[in-house]
Amino acid sequence: MTTFNDFQMKDEIKQAVREMGFEEPSPVQEKAIPDALEQKDLIGQAQTGTGKTAAFGIPILNKVTEEPHVQSIIITPTRELAIQVSAEIQKLSKHLNIRSLPIYGGQSIGHQIKALKQGVQIVIGTPGRVQDHLRRKTLHLDKVNTVVLDEADEMLDMGFVEDIEAILKQVNVDRQTLLFSATMPPAIRKLSKKYMVDPVTVSINKSEVTAPNIEQSYFKVLERNKQDSLCRILDARDPDLGIIFCRTKKGVADLTELLQARGYLADGLHGDLTQQHRDAVMQKFRDASIEFLVATDVAARGIDVQNVTHVINYDIPQDPESYVHRIGRTGRAGRKGEALTLVTPREMKHLRSIESEIKMYIPSHRVPTIEEVVEKQQEAWKRQIASQMEEESELGLFNDITDELLTEYEPKDVVRALMKLNFASTVGESDESYSFGETGGARGMTRFFINVGRNVNMTPKILIEEISNAVGIPGKSIGKIDIFDKFTFVEVPQDSAPFVYEALRHARINGTRVNLEPAKPRPARPSRNTQRQSQ
Repeated sequence: MTTFNDFQMKDEIKQAVREMGFEEPSPVQEKAIPDALEQKDLIGQAQTGTGKTAAFGIPILNKVTEEPHVQSIIITPTRELAIQVSAEIQKLSKHLNIRSLPIYGGQSIGHQIKALKQGVQIVIGTPGRVQDHLRRKTLHLDKVNTVVLDEADEMLDMGFVEDIEAILKQVNVDRQTLLFSATMPPAIRKLSKKYMVDPVTVSINKSEVTAPNIEQSYFKVLERNKQDSLCRILDARDPDLGIIFCRTKKGVADLTELLQARGYLADGLHGDLTQQHRDAVMQKFRDASIEFLVATDVAARGIDVQNVTHVINYDIPQDPESYVHRIGRTGRAGRKGEALTLVTPREMKHLRSIESEIKMYIPSHRVPTIEEVVEKQQEAWKRQIASQMEEESELGLFNDITDELLTEYEPKDVVRALMKLNFASTVGESDESYSFGETGGARGMTRFFINVGRNVNMTPKILIEEISNAVGIPGKSIGKIDIFDKFTFVEVPQDSAPFVYEALRHARINGTRVNLEPAKPRPARPSRNTQRQSQ
């Protein structure tokens, strides 16, 4: 087993690493640090949460001297990441007499200019603000010996490629370049060929990123009950500190409003917020004034909060890389974390592609029932009520209505009604199922009609595979299948029927768009007595 003591680096850095509580390097640190210490250019393919800041921070600090000029520059896509990297560098350099400075938009440039004039060895900055200082000639890169491009793919996605190239052209040519990126699109490879010399490539596969301390699972939910399902999951799991990911800015705003209305300590983070508002939300999350941060992928870039216990994918991420990137925000620094994903029936295939890419089976859990949530929440409610009863001055406001209720109703009935009101406002009571009525299926089964049959080469095997893959139920649980020339009937278990309905009602089978709907009951056959009477 490799330890940090095995690396040829300054004793002051080793002491700082020990004080930070790290004993053995993460996979990216173990692979990248030795080559980086030997002054080699390096490309590291690794996501946030893998320890990549120390992977480039340690080699930088091992080389830097106390001379009061900029010797290293680290370029990051967002101000949040610049702040996080700066904080990590400061911890690692605790016993070294050097200064590091984050420079980013939204902060007074005058303050940054003053700090640069006083002498800084390491600058961590966003492309726009670095360019601003270069134009003002308040930042000089001619004596820089190490450049780091952190989350390079994100910077390119955000349109910073021209800024990055302009910065690199002003850096001392005789330098070491370290590039870290979660993905390696052609634009990144082109950039590396242009500005790096024989780079060593270090790649951390996804299993190394996701495996150790993150427990992953998914919940099969209906689209129309998604919000209530989330609340039940939150109440049953009771996270200490969680990030909830949504696909869109509107999704973040809507879900944040719903959670706040139901009494959860939540706030949202998306691209339309002012920097001041973003900073305020992030501060509340860091000091745990809120339990849940609701965010888009873009807004969450650079967030590095060590004690996040849960990541909840309210909307399933667009690709496997995003999935790994999201869930890596929990299980930090040796702590355990949970990653929960809500999956609607139409998203099951997408989940399977994520499983295939990360080479992991993600287990499924059932959404907790109302009864399970009530049982879980009873102790919490008892504590809340006991706490309220200690506030006697405020309780006096309700004396009159309390006397009236207790005169007209039994005390037990009053308390139960109030508890039910509280429960309904926080958890929601919507029915998890559709009502398909009588469909003519066997007992315990729902029968569906599909508007295609042998005319699209439908076979029982194809239909069973389609339902099984789309809904995540075993093929043997599917009941009777009747295939005709232009339509098909299929029976599925009643508890799976809503998911089959949402998954396949507008799906494609054998490349053909199909329509699925509850079947009508079979007409009853006339009895022999009825036939005799008609004769």
